[in-house]
Amino acid sequence: MDRLRSSWKANNPLNDRISNIYIYLFIILFPFFCTGNTAHLFAKELAHLSTRIGRQDAVLLSDPKGRIIFAKNEGIPLVPASTLKIFTSLVALHYLGPEYKFKTEFYMDRDANLKIKGFGDPLLISEILLEVVDELSMRTDIDFKTINDLILDDSYFKSPVIIPGITSSYNPYDAPNGALCVNFNSVAFKRNKNDTYVSAEPQTPLLPFVLPRIHASSMHEGRIILSSNNNEITIYTGHLFSYFMKRKYAEFSGEIKTGTVQNKSDRLVLRYHSKYKLEQVVAKLLEHSNNFIANQLLIVAGAEQYGPPGTLEKGILAARSYAYDALKIDQFKMSEGSGISRKNRMSAKTLHKILRAFLPYHSLMPRTGKQLYKTGTLHGVHTRAGYIEDAKGELYSFVILVNTPGKPLEPIMDIILRTIE
Repeated sequence: MDRLRSSWKANNPLNDRISNIYIYLFIILFPFFCTGNTAHLFAKELAHLSTRIGRQDAVLLSDPKGRIIFAKNEGIPLVPASTLKIFTSLVALHYLGPEYKFKTEFYMDRDANLKIKGFGDPLLISEILLEVVDELSMRTDIDFKTINDLILDDSYFKSPVIIPGITSSYNPYDAPNGALCVNFNSVAFKRNKNDTYVSAEPQTPLLPFVLPRIHASSMHEGRIILSSNNNEITIYTGHLFSYFMKRKYAEFSGEIKTGTVQNKSDRLVLRYHSKYKLEQVVAKLLEHSNNFIANQLLIVAGAEQYGPPGTLEKGILAARSYAYDALKIDQFKMSEGSGISRKNRMSAKTLHKILRAFLPYHSLMPRTGKQLYKTGTLHGVHTRAGYIEDAKGELYSFVILVNTPGKPLEPIMDIILRTIE
């Protein structure tokens, strides 16, 4: 592959006949540039690859210096599915920085109410709430015996956040977004031997607050998704925090309600910074393909750039500005940050530029053998984008966008892998 220094494209702007002419010319001329069986095998693989790519598909492969080895339909905007998360990650890293840590603030007001203000931390989970309660317990200027109510401030995001492509299903990928949320806005449960609902996660209690939703699901076990309706996602955060607080301070019995922090009169008692840097959050996002995390990052990036309250629109505006100014791309459509919406459109050429910009963070991608990549799947859509490491440790970039219903992606990936060997 090191001997291949000229680009070859099998783009098909008019019809398959023109594309085939390119392929035949390449097969004839390629041996003059490379010697031995390698050249003939490589040309044969690329010719085979071209026949696998339909009118609703696109493939692009480039060498470690970004020079295109193979491309077909690379300029056609297609549904990227979850490969869009690579771009969303890049946007967050650009505006927030790889060392960025999310914060959650705690205040006491003049009426002895404890206020919690969220700033979109996507990894605020049960274990973290326990740590926060422990930190608060060490504050000598807080008397938990005198706390009246627990007031929750989710005003850093404009509520509700409407994500295109999200439905009201019980699937975790449909979890809503908000400024103050815990456990990805989902609750895992199961029935025990006594046919009673219990938590399916030892670190998280099953609270009475969610039992009506669980009963309504009629499921024996599984996971329910909390809703933005009536501030459910925010109120649940308060109930879970209250549970952990009561375990340490049994005296607490106040109400749980929403409100806002008054900066002039409320006293900041704790600013909790996540133990996860943004780089670590991105790694978890790409590993688990978590839609909730993706859109949290996009909204926070928008709020950072244009000021609170965070909105999806500000996040998309920040993403487009970054794409145009830094990456010199503007021909794409982004309706949210996770890839769940079919309104998202991106070409293989655009994704290739994104991959080139993401190179400093390539190690954050999931790895299988010599591949580092992100996949995407919707009904009738299969995508993959990332890097292939050769024997010298150099990285080839690849993009596969299959939008032909029923067509598998794996045969295309197998051919690309063989060309790098």
